[in-house]
Amino acid sequence: MESHGFDAAEMAGGLLREALPRRWAHSQGVAARAAQLAPVVGAEAKVLAQAAVLHDVGYAPSLVVTGFHPLDGARFLRARGDIDEQVVRLVANHSFALLEAGERGLRRELESEFPLLDEPLLVDALVFCDMTTTPDGTVTTAEARIEEIRERYGEDSIVGRFIRRAAPEIYASVRRVQEAAAAAGVEL
Repeated sequence: MESHGFDAAEMAGGLLREALPRRWAHSQGVAARAAQLAPVVGAEAKVLAQAAVLHDVGYAPSLVVTGFHPLDGARFLRARGDIDEQVVRLVANHSFALLEAGERGLRRELESEFPLLDEPLLVDALVFCDMTTTPDGTVTTAEARIEEIRERYGEDSIVGRFIRRAAPEIYASVRRVQEAAAAAGVEL
C-alpha cells in the first residue's frame, strides 16, 4: 500500500512534540540520519525516512496499549490504512525489537502480526539511524548509545537485559551500514 498524501513527520510531531519533547527530538535526529542514508538505500529512501521519524510513535501516551512501543506504534500505523506496509513493519521491528518482545512475553504477537522485512539493508539502516542518535537528537556512536540506554534503564530492567542481548547485533548492523555508505561514497 502506497502512502499518498501522508506526512510522517507531521504525524510523529503531532503525537510526540508536546507530550514527549525529548522523544520527538530523538525522532527528528533519527530522521536526519535517514536522510544521510538516502543514496545508500536508493529507491527505499522514502520508506526509511518515514519509518525513521515514526519509529517511536508508540511511546505517545494516546497510543499506549501494551506498553511496548514498537508494537503499539505499528498497530496504530496499520489501523490508519494509508501507510506503506514496509514502514509499518520497520516500525514494529526496529532495532531488534523481537529480542525485547521476548523479554516482555510479546514475541509471538509481534512476529505474527508484523513479520520482519526480508530487506537486510533497509532493516540495518533503521538500526543505524536509531542507534547512532542520542535521546536529544544528536549524532553519537552505537557504543555510546548502548551505554546510555544501559545507564538510563538499569542493567537488570527489561530494556537493560534486551540491550545487552541485542548489542552484538546492533554493532553488526551499524558496521554493515557504514561499509555500504563507504562503498557508495557517503560520509556519515
